Amino acid sequence: MFTVNRSKHNPLISPDKNHPWEAAATFNGSPAVKGKKTYLVYRAMSEPERLKEPHISNSVIARGISSDAIHFTDRKVLVSPSEEFDKFGCEDPRVTKLGGTYYIFYTGLGGYPFSADNIRVCVALSKDLNTVEEKHLVTPFNAKAMALFPEKIGGKMAALLTVNSDSPPSEICYAEFEKPEDMWSENYWKKWKALDESGRFDAHKLHMRRLPSDHLELGAAPVKTKKGWLLIYAHIQRYGQSDQVFGVEAVLLDLKNPRKIIGRTKGPFMVADEYYENAGQVPHLIFPSGASIKKSKSGDTLEIYYGAADTHCAKCSISLDNLLKTITDKEIPLVKRFPGNPIITSRPKLDWEMKGTFNSGAIELGGKTHILYRAVSDKDVSVIGYAASVDGLSIDERPNKPIYVPRADFEKNGTDDHGFGCEDPRITKIGSNVYMTYTAYDSRTPRVAISSISAKDFLKKNWKAWSKPIAITPEGVANKDSAIIPGNIGGKKENTFILFHRVQENICASPLPSLDFKGQVNQCIEIIGPRRGMWDGSKVGIAAPPIKTAKGWLLLYHGVSWSMTYRVGAILLDLKNPTLLLARTAVPLFEPEEEYERKGMVRNVVFPCGLVAKKNIAYMYYGGADSVVGVATFSIKEILKRLSVHG
Repeated sequence: MFTVNRSKHNPLISPDKNHPWEAAATFNGSPAVKGKKTYLVYRAMSEPERLKEPHISNSVIARGISSDAIHFTDRKVLVSPSEEFDKFGCEDPRVTKLGGTYYIFYTGLGGYPFSADNIRVCVALSKDLNTVEEKHLVTPFNAKAMALFPEKIGGKMAALLTVNSDSPPSEICYAEFEKPEDMWSENYWKKWKALDESGRFDAHKLHMRRLPSDHLELGAAPVKTKKGWLLIYAHIQRYGQSDQVFGVEAVLLDLKNPRKIIGRTKGPFMVADEYYENAGQVPHLIFPSGASIKKSKSGDTLEIYYGAADTHCAKCSISLDNLLKTITDKEIPLVKRFPGNPIITSRPKLDWEMKGTFNSGAIELGGKTHILYRAVSDKDVSVIGYAASVDGLSIDERPNKPIYVPRADFEKNGTDDHGFGCEDPRITKIGSNVYMTYTAYDSRTPRVAISSISAKDFLKKNWKAWSKPIAITPEGVANKDSAIIPGNIGGKKENTFILFHRVQENICASPLPSLDFKGQVNQCIEIIGPRRGMWDGSKVGIAAPPIKTAKGWLLLYHGVSWSMTYRVGAILLDLKNPTLLLARTAVPLFEPEEEYERKGMVRNVVFPCGLVAKKNIAYMYYGGADSVVGVATFSIKEILKRLSVHG
């Protein structure tokens, strides 16, 4: 598991009207380090030509220089159209230094209208990234995004490139060269293609496609790590459709044989999310174009440079160690299921829990873990059941009657006795009281409701002492997945509590001046929303109440994919201002794997509502497939490491 941290200085480079050649766009940057300076080579676009035919923007390759890899100055044109093969534009550079030469591969536009026949790979050679000594057409066929490995492989120069980039399906392919001149030898490429009898580049391609509709394109030049060549690439879902999604993925290649894949991400770990990624020449687009490793005492950091909305250059950072552990599948699972799962299943002889027992809140009081779970009857009426555990794993006590049932009109169906109730409880102890938030459902619109009980009555199991339930979110607005931060964050002089809840597909926070709930919650400060195209791209909602750590409030959440699979992620929130997001997992930390999580009333669901911290170990109580209750444990310290950019 790892997190992606976008630079707070983004965008790093934006269009500059004072430079006509980059007045419209500056994006897809590729870095090269020279001593203490970072050179960023990027694509720059002018405004459309008004006095020439055709009226198109002119693309050139520019470069900027920075001493901190953040602020880039001395921006100038490095490669501009000058040959037949690039006379309509030079796009999307990838720069690699090998020997004493910088090889700047770029896309050359050799004809108009643009088509697969006139879009090809070109290369410019430079000794200093200030001037270009020579340029060449590389591929005699349609290709883009070529990048050289920064050292020889088996004594040969090696490169990756995207073939059939404009006549899908595209493929990321591998090529080797005895000498630099081979790279722009038409004879070499004829022999290279002749090795492939299938006509689908099977002899050269990296087998990375998951679905026929996927579009792949090489992103950054390969980066060498201790575990293999790390390749960051662009993965486009539903390519060419109105709902296509540009994402970023990673693959690890064998150091000696880069054709061999060691590991890869299961899906995109980054999609367009920020304003500068969602608004520009091409909205909702991010494209990885460069990568480098920044070394420090706290751990190596992978820095990924990317184009945002085909308008800006931007950068993000990832803990290299966390990323490599995740994609090699050799990491010990962070979250460990209890072998005795499921710990709570329905008892068919009891009508009130005949159809399922799942989605349980939990709290530790009086030396026991108290588990409050949702139970569904044969009439689809939801109530709250109770179980207790001494060790947090095995159930020691479980009465035959529910401890909480629908009492108010907003959690009952006024027309018949089907399809309503109290769902998905979360429990928080504040002061001397225990507060239970839950979803109140009247068969029409779910709302957030709350009831409380003194800790003393809770331990005595005096369930008649539950306070009158209050619906605290407006009628007619779908709202659920709620919990209160376990304590006052306003300090001694001012009470401020935070309620988390889900409005539509987003997790929101609402400040509460008190816990008397005399008025309804009518504020939604968005914390996170779905990341379109990722594992949490359909909707998100909180899991259990957050737990306090030295680094911030740790909050688990569930994310739902387009395929309606429920997985679990984590976010870290600021201690003093829990509406401020510090980190978010790029990949899930827990997902359906066992049969009791994949098959049930709703397939492929893990849905936590309870989290109990015992020193460094957290016990996560979750519903499996909307049918049973399971428990899993994890090290809080290890989760916090994965939420750090340095690991």
